[in-house]
Amino acid sequence: MTEIQQETISSGPVGTQRRVLVVEDEPTIAESIAARLGAEGFKVAVAHDGPGAVDGFHTWQPDLVVLDIMLPGFDGLEVCRRIQAQRPVPVLMLTARDDETDLLVGLGVGADDYMTKPFSMRELAARVNVLLRRVERAQQAARTPALGSLRFGELEIDHVQRRVRLGSGDVHLTPTEFDLLACLAAQPRAVLTREQLLAEVWDWTDASGTRTVDSHVKALRRKIGASWIRTVHGVGYALEAPLS
Repeated sequence: MTEIQQETISSGPVGTQRRVLVVEDEPTIAESIAARLGAEGFKVAVAHDGPGAVDGFHTWQPDLVVLDIMLPGFDGLEVCRRIQAQRPVPVLMLTARDDETDLLVGLGVGADDYMTKPFSMRELAARVNVLLRRVERAQQAARTPALGSLRFGELEIDHVQRRVRLGSGDVHLTPTEFDLLACLAAQPRAVLTREQLLAEVWDWTDASGTRTVDSHVKALRRKIGASWIRTVHGVGYALEAPLS
């Protein structure tokens, strides 16, 4: 196991104290990410290989993981599988290849978002903050029973438990996939643009991440079935809820 290096950078705002595990085998990149997140007020630990990442996750209990796909020992996809089996946690995956297959596999094993290298540290910090805000919103929603459940034929979306059932079985979604489905379900059959979905689900105020929406829709379709989400080419997506 690679030893986990814990470092708290004191220049960030006081009181945040969220824990982030950075898993990156290139020391320069790992140090840059740790420094930037430390400046944002996070406690940061660094692992440099697959086994060290899994061990560090178990012992350090981070609130979020920044995870490179290409790692020694075993890759980031296997790390993601193993840590999500221990405890659901938001994962921001890093990839050196702009390969849609890799991205879909990453989303399929539990990653919530991804960035392709090279990327700006400013954007990475923004993505981390967005993912953690989404977790906070989910926790708040779980304490608000009024949200209740929505049912569309065989598809049931339980906001309180953040569970999705299709027929008699549960569908295991990542937090991002759940939020995307819930956003579409809030306005069934209405077409939501990619820009609307980026704003509602990802808290992004620009249209630079439309491919992120497309990738997550593909991953969601793999889990609930393609027929539930209709593509309106050049515009966006709609939940194809059956007419009552």
